[in-house]
Amino acid sequence: MKSNIIITAALTGSIHTPTMSPYVPHTPQEIADEAVRCYEAGAAVCHIHARDPETGMPVSKMELYEEMVSSIKSRCDIVICITTGGGLGMTTEQRVEPVTRFKPELASFNAGSINFALFHALDKFKDFKFPWEPQYLGMSEDFIFPNTFKSMKDFSYIFSENETKPEFECYDSAMINNVAFMIQRGYPIKEPVYIQFVMGVLGGITPSPQNLVFMVDYAKRLLGDDFVFSVCVAGRDQFTMCTQSVLLGGNVRVGLEDNLFLEKGTLAKSSAEQVEKIGRIIRELGGEPATPNEARQILALKGLDKVNF
Repeated sequence: MKSNIIITAALTGSIHTPTMSPYVPHTPQEIADEAVRCYEAGAAVCHIHARDPETGMPVSKMELYEEMVSSIKSRCDIVICITTGGGLGMTTEQRVEPVTRFKPELASFNAGSINFALFHALDKFKDFKFPWEPQYLGMSEDFIFPNTFKSMKDFSYIFSENETKPEFECYDSAMINNVAFMIQRGYPIKEPVYIQFVMGVLGGITPSPQNLVFMVDYAKRLLGDDFVFSVCVAGRDQFTMCTQSVLLGGNVRVGLEDNLFLEKGTLAKSSAEQVEKIGRIIRELGGEPATPNEARQILALKGLDKVNF
């Protein structure tokens, strides 16, 4: 394992709806406050999505992102990773707009198409706070999250033009091959390549020790040694798989985007609680959470002085 481990806090996402937990932040102020709390708890990176402040529905409104990133930057130097995944049904142009508008140091880059399914959550929840929730979840039964080779090529050049580091979200092994293909084709992807192994989403790879070892080994065979990886897990296996990531030399992502619980039966009241917990685990194993500036060095980021916010 490495001595300095990057902790990313994914604050709200586009998966969990208001009915599932009262603690998922929705307004720009709530999300910015969460980012600062996570920074104080030991996170080096925060991953942000925008939500409608009134209903909590995932949206792509630049004024909401601007309010969030400006507030976060004014209070701490955490690395801000803006999503280009967006919400279900958003266009490619809507998804990449935060990169062209804000030129962040880091942004998510989904490395392939996937049957991104949330509809099975309807088995657990029947009464919803907002009418959009069951419709939003149900539509995913017949939804493909599209990331074609054409759109990924376009994304790679847009990221490069804005000096934004791509965080390649790999939901399955084929997506690692997609990243290797883009590098072989000469797309403007600078080393070290940064991979986020996303496990536990229905439609992608399931979380298990065997699967993570395979994914890391496969990435090494295709990408060589000059890549950095992190692990995030949807659901209850978050902490066990993140611990394994640390032992394999990787980094971790926690937060309410991925998992609503701090432990079995106990909802996390803040992503910062999860940051504190994984930080304790890292220290028990002999490591130390990386600072934002250490994360910038590890990932070869351009620096906070070169963003457009």
